[in-house]
Amino acid sequence: MTEPVPAYGLWGLVLLNSAIFIFFAFTFFRPQTRRDWRSFGAFSAFLVALFTEMYGFPLTLYFLSGWLQSRYPQVDWFSHDAGHLLEMLFGWQANPHFGPFHVLSMLFIVAGFALIAAGWRVLYAAQRSGLLATTGPYAYVRHPQYASFVLVMTGFLLQWPTLLTLAMFPVLVWMYSRLAIHEEREMARRFGEAWQAYAARTPRFLPRLRLSSQRGRPM
Repeated sequence: MTEPVPAYGLWGLVLLNSAIFIFFAFTFFRPQTRRDWRSFGAFSAFLVALFTEMYGFPLTLYFLSGWLQSRYPQVDWFSHDAGHLLEMLFGWQANPHFGPFHVLSMLFIVAGFALIAAGWRVLYAAQRSGLLATTGPYAYVRHPQYASFVLVMTGFLLQWPTLLTLAMFPVLVWMYSRLAIHEEREMARRFGEAWQAYAARTPRFLPRLRLSSQRGRPM
């Protein structure tokens, strides 16, 4: 008889997954300034907190276990699958890895990392040329890499929400907003009118919905 694989206490997986995702983010983001390292460090702390609860110790499930067990007695809340809280709360009966929130989370995570990579290529080329980055993702938002980190964190929250990462999320969003403002002040000093014109037509984090030029034309 083989013993069942434990649901938690898998600290090797905590370290492995944290290292993989932090390294993956590092290769795309490549922090250079102190502010870059600060934002990257905060994002890394978010990942460590997430994987600690995912594979190490499910603090959120222990904290909410009384309420969860009374409301959903049919669920084994200390199984690994129960960590997919949104699938469990909405009554998803099949494998939670194929649930709607998990699938949506993967789309957010992949899109976030892809946007980080695309933004870095544009920013790196602009820095080497001493120019303002205004193409690629930078044509739609002024800070695509910070927006990308928020996308990735949102994806992980949809997949495996925890009390700690939910508390960290608004703090990190605020931190990225402050870092963006500091960077914009530097860009304004360096590029002057070119920056002002770029900032006037390009939103900070959320791209504008561009209406079709065909709208309003007579048929």
